[in-house]
Amino acid sequence: MVLGRLVRSYFSPNKELYRSIRNIFGFYPKNINLYMLALRHRSATVQKINGLKLNNERLEYLGDAILSAVVADYLFRRFPYKNEGFLTEMRSKIVSRSTLNRLSRKLGLERMILSDTDQNYKSRSAGGDAFEAFIGAMYLDRGYYFSRRIIINRIIRLHFDLEALIDEEISYKSKIIEWAQKEKKTIEFKVVEEVGEKQDKQFRVAVVVEGDSIAESMDYSIKGAEKIAAEKAWNSLVVV
Repeated sequence: MVLGRLVRSYFSPNKELYRSIRNIFGFYPKNINLYMLALRHRSATVQKINGLKLNNERLEYLGDAILSAVVADYLFRRFPYKNEGFLTEMRSKIVSRSTLNRLSRKLGLERMILSDTDQNYKSRSAGGDAFEAFIGAMYLDRGYYFSRRIIINRIIRLHFDLEALIDEEISYKSKIIEWAQKEKKTIEFKVVEEVGEKQDKQFRVAVVVEGDSIAESMDYSIKGAEKIAAEKAWNSLVVV
């Protein structure tokens, strides 16, 4: 079986993609078309079949769920005496959009994305999106337990320092901005009021999503108010 995939990859017009996947993740795909789709950014959508766009958005949705489940399971077993809050925070650190964007660049996956070159997609979340889509493709191609093994052995154990992650402080502002980007929602941190004068001045900041104020907070600095308001917004919008 492995020899057959090796021979097929050698003669395939997509042999560079076969080779890259083997080098990065340690296996040869069965259905290379799934991985090609996983690397097709929505800006490079070229046609529709039965009303569905041919890009990586559906695979991204699937991969997000698979990755989250595998990471949750791994952390549950790795930290048997930690509470739910600790596990949730650790999972968030691993699967956050900024983390997956950095991981995609580190692996070289970002360079393999097929996109409309006229769009500056790399400044946003295309790398992380493609990584999740790749996980979705791998799940469809090789199944859950194969995918779980690759995620744990080739991703978590090789590219994450869990002890360092424990000490890393979460930026709720970054998290909710990443959430808004992923959900394709507009978000703004707006100073809506200034109270007091000079040293006693406080700033009221609102987190505005799609034009609606989701959370507000006051502090003696704009940055401090944003930090508190972002945590409130995260807890009310995303956690609940």
